[in-house]
Amino acid sequence: MSSPHPLNQAVIAQALHDLRNGQLRRCKAMGFGDEELDALKHPALVSVLVNATVSWCSVSVNREVLKRLLNQVHDVEQEIATVDRMLRLGASTEMVSRFYGLTHQEVALRRDILGLPKRKGRHPVLDEVQDAALWEHWKAGITERHIALDDDVAMLALTMDLAETLMLPMSVIWAAIRNWIDQGVV
Repeated sequence: MSSPHPLNQAVIAQALHDLRNGQLRRCKAMGFGDEELDALKHPALVSVLVNATVSWCSVSVNREVLKRLLNQVHDVEQEIATVDRMLRLGASTEMVSRFYGLTHQEVALRRDILGLPKRKGRHPVLDEVQDAALWEHWKAGITERHIALDDDVAMLALTMDLAETLMLPMSVIWAAIRNWIDQGVV
């Protein structure tokens, strides 16, 4: 003897759940009509549907929604990697909060997880040599990458790269860049 089809059982369970919770529209969206919904009020008819060995329903996959959901996983992984990189490069809590919405406590926890030392106070300001080197690298970077001065996301990526190249704290680089842009010296 064949066993009941599991898809039938799942659909009936979902339909009964939705009906108990007043979600009549969800049942109709699954394909149930008024006559079928009325049948779900009778246990003997529900038993026939649940125990049917032949599938009386089908599944369709919305590929666009599926792709978006799968990409969200990649996006989350990318966000975590970027936040970790920012913190390792000396980004301030305010920067991480601004770009990724993390609270001060969440940033502190990320720092602990990464084994980064607790910072005390602000990073020192750039000396003249560091400032001149940063200016040259930054100007070259925005020209090569065709970055608009108001494109904060692209500017953030450039700032991370400059922090790695120049071995300077990211928060100091970001502050200098923002200052240059605000003063219009570009």
